[in-house]
Amino acid sequence: MPKKNHVIPADLKREILDKIKNNGLVVGKASEEYGVSSKTIYNWLSKSTTAPPTIRELAKLKKENQALLELVGKLTVQLSVLEKKDAH
Repeated sequence: MPKKNHVIPADLKREILDKIKNNGLVVGKASEEYGVSSKTIYNWLSKSTTAPPTIRELAKLKKENQALLELVGKLTVQLSVLEKKDAH
C-alpha cells in the first residue's frame, strides 16, 4: 500500500513543538489533538534538538525527575508492606 504524505503547515508544526517544549503538552495528546502521528512529532523533536536545553527546560526536567523518584519511592514502600502482609 502506498504511503500517504500529508504536508503539515510550518506554523502548525511550530505551534505543536512550542506547546510540547514550553507548555508540557504530551506527544500523545498533541498527536490526538492535531491529527499528526506521534512518530512524526518525535522526528520533528529529534531534528529540533540541536541546541542545549534552556534553564527552564532543565528546571522542568529536574522537577519531573524528583516527582518520579518520589512516586517510585512511595510505590516501593507500598509493595514492601504488601509483601510483608502476604508473608504472614
